[in-house]
Amino acid sequence: MKKIGIIICNRYHTCGGGKCLRALHNREGAFARYKGEEVQLVGYTTCGGCPGGNVEYVPAEMKKNGAEIVHFATCTIVGYPPCEHLEAFTRFIPAKYGLEVAIGSHPIPQNYYLTHQALKTWQSNKWQQRIKAALTDEKTRLAYD
Repeated sequence: MKKIGIIICNRYHTCGGGKCLRALHNREGAFARYKGEEVQLVGYTTCGGCPGGNVEYVPAEMKKNGAEIVHFATCTIVGYPPCEHLEAFTRFIPAKYGLEVAIGSHPIPQNYYLTHQALKTWQSNKWQQRIKAALTDEKTRLAYD
């Protein structure tokens, strides 16, 4: 069984996690990588607000609960502006805790996709790599609007 943790952007601290949990259940978006596997969510929290104070210690608790992978939720890439600290987080967590980091959770909703396309937010190779796991077809994006 694969055990994962999810860290969301603090701007969305009141989010009930419905899209993330639905995508995990359906193995959609960045959770498509777990098709055919059992997955257990062992932690779910916010980053703590910029610059991500919870990221410094929350992965330790997730690891104690068996987490192997920490997902930064899709809100970290679709919010405006997208998280400016993702690169640091994706270096820090593996170095400090030995955990894999994945960017994305549920599929990118179509309304966010269109906004970021218009703003040209994700044109660089760096951003194309970051959104890759959560970028799906239009039908799926619309289902997550």
